[in-house]
Amino acid sequence: MTDDQLLRYSRHILLDEVGVEGQERLLGSHALVVGAGGLGSPVALYLGTAGVGRITIVDHDLVDLTNLQRQIAHTMERVGRPKAESAREAVAAVNPEVQVRPVVERADARLLDELVPGADVVIDCCDNFATRHAINRACFTHGKPLVSGAAIRFDGQVSVFDPRSPACPCYACVFPQDQALEETRCATMGVFAPLVGIVGAMEAAEALRLLAGVGSSLAGRLQMLDARTMEWTEMRLNRDAACPVCGDRPTA
Repeated sequence: MTDDQLLRYSRHILLDEVGVEGQERLLGSHALVVGAGGLGSPVALYLGTAGVGRITIVDHDLVDLTNLQRQIAHTMERVGRPKAESAREAVAAVNPEVQVRPVVERADARLLDELVPGADVVIDCCDNFATRHAINRACFTHGKPLVSGAAIRFDGQVSVFDPRSPACPCYACVFPQDQALEETRCATMGVFAPLVGIVGAMEAAEALRLLAGVGSSLAGRLQMLDARTMEWTEMRLNRDAACPVCGDRPTA
C-alpha cells in the first residue's frame, strides 16, 4: 500500500480483525453489485470508501426524481441518466482510486453468466424475484458467495447464500421460484427511506467481511427488521435437498 492508502484506510487497519492484510485483500477484490437503487446506493458507496479495488455495478434503469427520497448515490443533476453511471460518479467523488465499471443492462442469465465468474462476491440489490433467482442460479453455478437484501414499506431482510459451504441453503431453498409470492414494488407500496440505508449498509458489511475474511457471515441465517418498532428477528435457514438449484439433483 502507498502512504496515501495507509492514511485513507487507517481506521480499518487499526482493527485487529482487518489490519494491513485484510485491507490489502479488499484492495485486490472485485465485487459485483446488481442494482444501483435504494440498496445499491449505500452498498456501492461503502464498498468504494472501504477500498474494494474493483466494483461492477449493473442497472438498466435511469435516475428519476422519485428515487432521490432514498437512493443516496444519485443527485438532482443526474436525473435522467443511467443509475449505474450515476453510482460510479458517486463512488469516484469519495474514492477515485476504485475502479468502477457501470453496466447499463438488465441483469439477465446471459449477462450474469458473463459477470459472476470474475467476481469475488455478488451483492443482490435488485427489486424483483425473477432477477434474484437468476442471480442465485449464477452464483451457485459459479461458486460465488451471494449477499442478498430486500426492503419494502417498513420491512427489510438480509442474508448470505454461500455455495462454498455444502450445508448452506441458496435463495431458492428459502423462496422457491414456483412459490406464489406477491411482487411488491416501491412505486405502489412505498418504502421508508432510511430502511434501504440500513439494509444496504448491512449488505455492504457482509460483503466486506467476506472479502476481508473477518468473522462469520450470515450464511444460514435470515435477519429481518420491522422498522416500525426497530426490532430485529432472526430465522435459521436449512438447505433443501430437493432444491432445483443447490439440491442433491439440481435441475435449474
